[in-house]
Amino acid sequence: MSTRRIIDISQTLRPDLPVWPGDTEFAFERSWRMEEGSPVNVGRMTMSTHSGTHGDAPLHYAADGLDAASMDITPYVGECLVIDARAVTGGTIDIGDLPDIGHIDRVLFRTFERFPHDEWVSDFTAIAPETIDWLAAQGVRLVGTDAPSVDPQDSKTMNAHKAVHAADMRILEGLVLDDVEEGRYELIALPLKIGGGDAGLTRAILRELA
Repeated sequence: MSTRRIIDISQTLRPDLPVWPGDTEFAFERSWRMEEGSPVNVGRMTMSTHSGTHGDAPLHYAADGLDAASMDITPYVGECLVIDARAVTGGTIDIGDLPDIGHIDRVLFRTFERFPHDEWVSDFTAIAPETIDWLAAQGVRLVGTDAPSVDPQDSKTMNAHKAVHAADMRILEGLVLDDVEEGRYELIALPLKIGGGDAGLTRAILRELA
């Protein structure tokens, strides 16, 4: 019986994790320590809801949007297509940059040659809102990226996020796709169920299809 390979596509949460400029830095410390007489080790974390790999909740980009605890988790589990977008130029992934996606509910974009674990990259490749519209018209329910956002860092209008909201799609950001070849996989990426949360930290994996 063959075992389908599992690929972890999540960032490791840790001190010095690069975060969006001005956002809360990730911090971890021990509140109870075995070496100090406690029967167990217990840690305490401080972080942004958008630390590392995460799923944006509609509340992040729409004042009346669902929070992370209220989202349907169905879009985050199922077959997906990983698209290699490393050759894209011009700052955004446009419709003309897309291959034939066929019939698929979830699309993930690889934009980095190697994921920048130790530094913040501000000129990352975003996704054009027209591309979001086109993907939605093809039936795509979730779009993911290894970039920290589907919109450019300096965007004030959040047009790609708004296109996602209009189509009732879902977003995954901060994926690590370095060792993933273009093609189809099973995605399992469940954002934490945070009441009032504008995003949910996510342990995301890909599994080879049978």
